[in-house]
Amino acid sequence: MQKVYTKIESIVGNVVTVRASGVRSGDLALVGESYASVIKLSGDLVSLQVFAGTQGVSTTDTVRFLGRPMMVSFSDDLLGRVFDGAGVPRDNGPALTENMIPIGGPSVNPAKRIVPKRMIRTGIPMIDVFNTLVESQKLPIFSVSGEPYNQLLARIAMQAEVDVIVLGGMGLKYDDYLFFRDTLEKSGAMGRTVMFVHTASDPTVECTLVPDLSLAVAEQFALAGKRVLVLLTDMTNFADAQKEMAITMEQVPSNRGYPGDLYSCLASRYEKAVDFEGAGSITILGVTTMPGDDVTHPVPDNTGYITEGQYYLKNGHIEPFGSLSRLKQNVNGTTRSDHRALMDGMIRLYSAYKESLEKKSMGFMMSEWDEKLLKYGHLFETKLMDLSVNIPLEEALDLGWEILAECFEPNETGLKTSLLQERWPKKDALN
Repeated sequence: MQKVYTKIESIVGNVVTVRASGVRSGDLALVGESYASVIKLSGDLVSLQVFAGTQGVSTTDTVRFLGRPMMVSFSDDLLGRVFDGAGVPRDNGPALTENMIPIGGPSVNPAKRIVPKRMIRTGIPMIDVFNTLVESQKLPIFSVSGEPYNQLLARIAMQAEVDVIVLGGMGLKYDDYLFFRDTLEKSGAMGRTVMFVHTASDPTVECTLVPDLSLAVAEQFALAGKRVLVLLTDMTNFADAQKEMAITMEQVPSNRGYPGDLYSCLASRYEKAVDFEGAGSITILGVTTMPGDDVTHPVPDNTGYITEGQYYLKNGHIEPFGSLSRLKQNVNGTTRSDHRALMDGMIRLYSAYKESLEKKSMGFMMSEWDEKLLKYGHLFETKLMDLSVNIPLEEALDLGWEILAECFEPNETGLKTSLLQERWPKKDALN
């Protein structure tokens, strides 16, 4: 039975307070005609965040508690659809009301997880070769404003070898939302994609719901045997929305004004990444923008303790030295026999190239070895690091050998003789 109350005690920002009993945190309610969620309980005082904002709400409006948490419909009909942060269609399609599932549930029992051991191919050499994405991994993309992180996510959405893409946008500019939608539609990837999008002009509370909506849907697809990739952008906007709500509720602020449970808020979402035994998997890539390129900012700092490495996007490239996929060793030993050795050898030479580049910028005389490194670094950056490159892993590995052969003699690479004899390109293959 739905409880109805007719007196609102106070309205502060988008939060209304009413005296009520038998209400649980997270329960859904109707304030007038607008949906709201219970965010704080203090005795019989119940605080609710109104999704659409409190403009037009008066203290005499009715508050009706629905006795259930926020829910979202789940079925294959979700594929190809776009919804807002409250689960309402953005694409002018019909609302989906069947097979409703709750959002924000607990993460999977660790005893039911299996060790990640399958690679997700993306066609991006800096991921596939040097920091392989592994099924059920949780990885942030650390970046700063102005970097093409949304373009990178769109590329991954189009090219990743998975069954379902769930894209959660938080605080997106409207142009970025249109970019994602149009890009995926033109590429044909929209047919396997579900989008939950909160734009910068939408109510703040919807921003906090996007990860939960995305992950609840992803979990159901995974239980149905699908390989699901969840792409979230931007988790800093999500944290800022949590901060705004905490200030409204007059919580004691923690580091830089963020709520004290910021770590738990982030971890409860990232820990939904899982590989189910006998079913599918959930893999999470979440963009985390760093204000002022400050990795000690509370959001990237807390994220680093939760996730299994990071991709560091800088100057339009996935930076080889700042990026790390801690689970890549689970898979790159079985991709191709030369994968690990070539990966390590090329990064070692790229590090030497950086030193030669610094010497050149300081006016030092360049040796023959420095000139080789400078040529190698240019080829490496244009043929492998460039995010527009789209080639399979095997072609990327072959290209790596060709770059080495174009710049160095075999004995200058530091690779094993047996591997050089097996893989070193023949001269006629280079011409």
